[in-house]
Amino acid sequence: MPKENQYSHISSNARLRNTTAMILAGGKGTRLKELTSNIAKPAVSFGGKFKIIDFALSNCINSGIRNVGVLTQYMAQDLIQHIQSGWQSTYSALGEGVHIIPAQQRIDENWYRGTADAIYQNLDIIKRRAHTERILILGGDHIYKMDYSRMINFHVESGADVTVACIQKPIEQASEFGVMGLNDEGDIINFVEKPANPTPMPNDSSKALISMGIYIFNLDVLDEELKNALHSPDYKHDFGHNIIPSLIGRCKIKGYVFTERGHPGQNGYWRDVGHVDEYYAATMDLLAPTPELDIYDTNWPIMTNQVQRPGAKFLFNDPNRRGFAVDSVVGAGAIISGAQVTHSLISYDVRIEDFSEVTDCILLPGAKVGQNCKLNKVIVGENCTIPDGVEIGFDLEQDKHKYTVTEEGIVLVSSEMFHSQDKPVKPATPSEPISA
Repeated sequence: MPKENQYSHISSNARLRNTTAMILAGGKGTRLKELTSNIAKPAVSFGGKFKIIDFALSNCINSGIRNVGVLTQYMAQDLIQHIQSGWQSTYSALGEGVHIIPAQQRIDENWYRGTADAIYQNLDIIKRRAHTERILILGGDHIYKMDYSRMINFHVESGADVTVACIQKPIEQASEFGVMGLNDEGDIINFVEKPANPTPMPNDSSKALISMGIYIFNLDVLDEELKNALHSPDYKHDFGHNIIPSLIGRCKIKGYVFTERGHPGQNGYWRDVGHVDEYYAATMDLLAPTPELDIYDTNWPIMTNQVQRPGAKFLFNDPNRRGFAVDSVVGAGAIISGAQVTHSLISYDVRIEDFSEVTDCILLPGAKVGQNCKLNKVIVGENCTIPDGVEIGFDLEQDKHKYTVTEEGIVLVSSEMFHSQDKPVKPATPSEPISA
């Protein structure tokens, strides 16, 4: 299996100018439960100040790709406002920049029926852009840092018609993704979407090579294949289920193995945060002393619509009423008032009141925690208020009657859950004095 560093990585301005990126940002994201009850998955908050889609958009800008389309559909208003506020001012005079492309039923009366159909319904827009030779197709719901220019160089210099980015993952996780096999030349020789029994890698039975949902297509190949696919009785309008497997043996389709070599960061970090446990794990990764995903790296900044807020504030230093946070990330505008925060992600504009204890938690923007609360491995949704004296995350069987509890024991709470409770929550026993 050839490594991607066999190919030169001198970024070609012409190659980048002739590449149009399309970000698929229209999925419902039902596996994120209440986090996506009112917004699209790419618009979900992450890391204290970002939206999930900011990672794909930042990768595009940092890689030198200046023409980006964002395909929206499901509950897109928050996502559209976010992009309009922070992502549409660059290179507009040149006809370049980040463009919102809402679903408009361009082909008959159907909304997007899958990833491939979303691209097919917008081929006319792509073709209008002069000099587009290839399409870079990205998901809007992955957390990672990647230099796409290296993958584009790999694609062009290998003479590929199609290139699929792939990464090694533990075999027990592979069933959630497309699993592929490569020959010694790097050609994809098999591809199965979400197999029940994933094929392990030849040299390591504990891992499988999975698709990252990142594709490069030569425009003429994509155009022809999407039109031909409509005539197939088994067509599911999806790249993983239909388009990629059908191309094997009929055109030159390469696998681009994503590693840390030559990419920003010290490792090949990539997570599909499609369900709550993965979202929680990706957030906890940010808290490590040397995080696998370094969002403090100024050489490859993750950009967003910057919320203007004052600095985080910590109040009181009495022996039994001390506001502090350790092993945590605390966003701007947060106030921790006489409360204890340990190994947690505290987003902007969060309030935590006296004598409360927050451990291994994620508090999304605008969340509020009342006095004498105890939270353990809890995700608190945006603008959710936890009443005084509530304990969550200690008795999961009890929590299941009120909140969403995942397989890994993470508790997700939202403002709707508290509004829907007919009976008042029994206050927890007041906390013991907090020690420094």
